[in-house]
Amino acid sequence: MLRILAVLKRVLGDAIGHFNDDDGWAMASHLALSALLALFPFLIFATSLASFLGAKAFADTAVHLVFDTWPDEIAGPIAHEVTNVLTVQRGDALTVGILIAAFFASNGIEALRISLNRAYRVSETRSIFYLRAQSILFVIVATIGFVIVSALLVLAPLVASLAESRLPWIEPYMGTITIWRFIIASWVIVVGLIAVHFWLPAGRRRFKDIVPGLIFTLVFWVVGSSVFAAYLGRYSSYATTYAGLASIMIALVFLYIVSVIFIMGGELNAAIKRFLEARARVPN
Repeated sequence: MLRILAVLKRVLGDAIGHFNDDDGWAMASHLALSALLALFPFLIFATSLASFLGAKAFADTAVHLVFDTWPDEIAGPIAHEVTNVLTVQRGDALTVGILIAAFFASNGIEALRISLNRAYRVSETRSIFYLRAQSILFVIVATIGFVIVSALLVLAPLVASLAESRLPWIEPYMGTITIWRFIIASWVIVVGLIAVHFWLPAGRRRFKDIVPGLIFTLVFWVVGSSVFAAYLGRYSSYATTYAGLASIMIALVFLYIVSVIFIMGGELNAAIKRFLEARARVPN
């Protein structure tokens, strides 16, 4: 037990120390602001492309996929504003404005890359053109994924209804569409985390190298968002302090908390890898 505690202390000390020494708090601010600034362009681009592909009812599903894993106290106000933005009629998906939206959305991917490069202690050597193309590809792939999930969520009630009519005994086991939305949104986050840890930072990593950080991020996402939501419900004065900007400030603080957790996940992976490499060098 003492040995486990010593290892834990060393790994956490390395992760937290590097996070602090490498301006992790400032990087979390950069990532949070970049995420917020990229959110609207991404959803505008996704909705326009979905409309171009024939998925007319995409806006509502996209909002659910993004915000269902946020606490209601945080997601409610900003989700309403996002829905208002997405339901504004726009032209063809392949207009200059939509392409610009895709570019600005890719800035959020670049912020993720910079944060993870610092966390994993690697230097970027790839071409700036390659990196930007990869970021835009991430945006497009995420959009297509959202469109596919949107279609599945539209089909889910029809399939469930057909299954219940043919197989009455499965009725007690059929969840509501709200539950399925939450489950799918959660899986979107998991798949997204795996993708960004694998391909965004420089260098190569095995799946087992990123698992500790993924678990840390997911667990503390739930803990951090729950604590912040409880604080908003009981003690917060954001509405009186920021008036009409309250929802944006709440979202920004929430994204800052999530960004700190996300970067710490990368730091934890790097610290564990450094510890294992150091131990492998020690002769038996």
